Amino acid sequence: MKYVGWPEEGELVVGKVDDIEDFGVFVDLEEYEDKRGLVHVSEVASGWIKNVRDHVNEDQTVVAKVLDVDESAQQIDLSLKDVNDHQRSDKIQEWKNEQKADKWLTLAFGEDMDDDQFRRIANELLGEFGSLYEGFEQAAIHGYEALEKTDLDDDEQDAIVETARENVSVPYVTVTGYVTLTSPDADGVDDVKEALQAAEGNGEVPDEADLDVTYVGAPEYRIRVQAPNYKTAEDQLEAAGARAVEEIDAQGGEGNFHRERQLEEE
Repeated sequence: MKYVGWPEEGELVVGKVDDIEDFGVFVDLEEYEDKRGLVHVSEVASGWIKNVRDHVNEDQTVVAKVLDVDESAQQIDLSLKDVNDHQRSDKIQEWKNEQKADKWLTLAFGEDMDDDQFRRIANELLGEFGSLYEGFEQAAIHGYEALEKTDLDDDEQDAIVETARENVSVPYVTVTGYVTLTSPDADGVDDVKEALQAAEGNGEVPDEADLDVTYVGAPEYRIRVQAPNYKTAEDQLEAAGARAVEEIDAQGGEGNFHRERQLEEE
């Protein structure tokens, strides 16, 4: 999506070189609707410039710093020389991420999504997370919990979380669930220990997943699985819970597994 309005002084913006003149470079802003800025020749590069075209090309994507905004004159002054390599790289990546998030919104709600709905949902994510991409990333990591403070309805949250989990690559996700284990036997403590050992996998957990079982408060125990993606983490969590319940049942006790409807990042 493109922002309605004007950039702020000091902001870094992505643009495409539209026209090159001896006195400077005109840049169409990629992130703002119908906005164009001017990079004066003195702001194209450090030092004396013999030929502006030695430094920029038409249709080149650039990152510029906003020096001044004059809304009444419809003028935006930009600088290329005030942007270092690190800032340029980070801004381009941020811009590319937002383009991905635009596509994810369309995937989540369909090609027929009207502009008003698109902007309403986008504004909810922007208001809570600062960017569309961050909103999807948090939904992939934390699930529904990440969207609790937004005004998105349940169906909209479902669509965003499902799309995020299918498309967003995150370093890892952590899912958490609980098992309740009880045994009426005199040696019930040993029965529970065996059930917990079963939950831990006995070598069945793949190397890409890290599974941990901790005591919460009798008769409840927490199972936490960390994995590189949601599906693997969720599959391993369910398998661990099933192993614990199956083992305690085999010992004559009772077990129950509850899966939390959220993701947690460590």
